[in-house]
Amino acid sequence: MARAGTLRVALAVLLLGTGLAPAWAQTRCADHVPQARPQNASRDIVGADLDTIQERGWISFAVYEDYPPWSWEENGAPKGVDIDLGHLIAGELGVEARFTLVAAGENLEADLRNWIWKGPIVGGRVANVMLHVPYDSNFACRVEQVVFTGQYHVERMGIAFGKAEYPEDKPVPAYFRFDTVGVENDSIADFYLTAFPGGQLRGNIRRYPDMGAAMAGLAAGEVKTAMGPLAQLEHGLTADLDVHSPPLPGFATGSWTVGVGVHFAYRPLAYAVDDAIVAGMGDGRIQEIFRSYGLTFSPPELR
Repeated sequence: MARAGTLRVALAVLLLGTGLAPAWAQTRCADHVPQARPQNASRDIVGADLDTIQERGWISFAVYEDYPPWSWEENGAPKGVDIDLGHLIAGELGVEARFTLVAAGENLEADLRNWIWKGPIVGGRVANVMLHVPYDSNFACRVEQVVFTGQYHVERMGIAFGKAEYPEDKPVPAYFRFDTVGVENDSIADFYLTAFPGGQLRGNIRRYPDMGAAMAGLAAGEVKTAMGPLAQLEHGLTADLDVHSPPLPGFATGSWTVGVGVHFAYRPLAYAVDDAIVAGMGDGRIQEIFRSYGLTFSPPELR
């Protein structure tokens, strides 16, 4: 399943250079009308403050299901980079980490509404923190119920390929006029390659249900390349495969930052989570988490 909830904003940002971005992504909130604050909401609906979390001894995280290498379930237990990051944050706060693996909704706004500030219509409840939330200033000012902080990684697009197929020049999108490329269906890579000037790549695009399946198809020789977020490509590498992150024509940017989302009423919690992430970067623990999954860690620029 495509990561609609996490990547819809990133898609809008990445498509700015193609002229295909939605209108809201082309302005810096110039037309934004402030949203109504939720009224008369119980504490169960809007989460819990930092003092309550520390008094009760645990903090809840919402993470995406079936989303390796970031978060997935293995042998009945959650696993992944975001899971390890949640344990790091909880350790800094002196509490236990608890996780809810959630399905991606129609868009990021729906995910934040369901799991941070309001709660799903049927079943489940909000979490204290949502991990792997892409940050974009244009989007952040439109979802006032959420504080976007704790930026911990810069993700970028990449292309995986067989070493034997490309012994010298590494593949770039122009190669896909002749070579097949595997993508996750309805993903950023899918939209980008489908919209490539003139539609000249469409005949060589092979769509898979997820990036893991695309990488398996590459390893099996079904396609010559695979394109998607770098971390997901690296997670599926074998000894015969390699990956790189080349410039991408038509993209305004080939990267985006991921962080956390916290309910706007609990800014002290957001600050504490941010401090925990900064501490983890400072002493190398977050770098080690990425290294343990075979991933390249790209810290966000401080600004």
